[in-house]
Amino acid sequence: MTPSFTDVTIGQALGSRTIGVTRQDLVKYAGASGDFNPIHWNESFATGVGLPGVIAHGMFTMGAAVQLVTDWAGDPAAIVDFQTRFTKPVPVTDTTGTDEPGASIEVTGAVGALDEDAKTARVDLTVVSGGQKVLMKAQAVVRLG
Repeated sequence: MTPSFTDVTIGQALGSRTIGVTRQDLVKYAGASGDFNPIHWNESFATGVGLPGVIAHGMFTMGAAVQLVTDWAGDPAAIVDFQTRFTKPVPVTDTTGTDEPGASIEVTGAVGALDEDAKTARVDLTVVSGGQKVLMKAQAVVRLG
């Protein structure tokens, strides 16, 4: 259930989550999105173009981050806008054969602004991997009940 506008305050925390990412996740995402750029699955190609190794798709990272907002809103259709700037790649090491993720994405969120006329909240996300912010100005606008 989408939160009520009257129950939401600026600064209210949405919580946090850590998303483990594996190379298998990247292959699945490539199939779903049609983005088969070899920087997302081929180690030698990725390092050959100057990357630290295979990196997660930017849109994968963005989608993983906004899930925190979707869960809080209770309805994906309540999110009317989501924007961000990609600042750092998310390197995903090969952990095939283990139960460990190759990278972790840490997401925290808080209400940054309220628009009484539109009955919306702007949710500001902090998205970090490997100790570095990988998305900047990650903001979702949510229509509240």
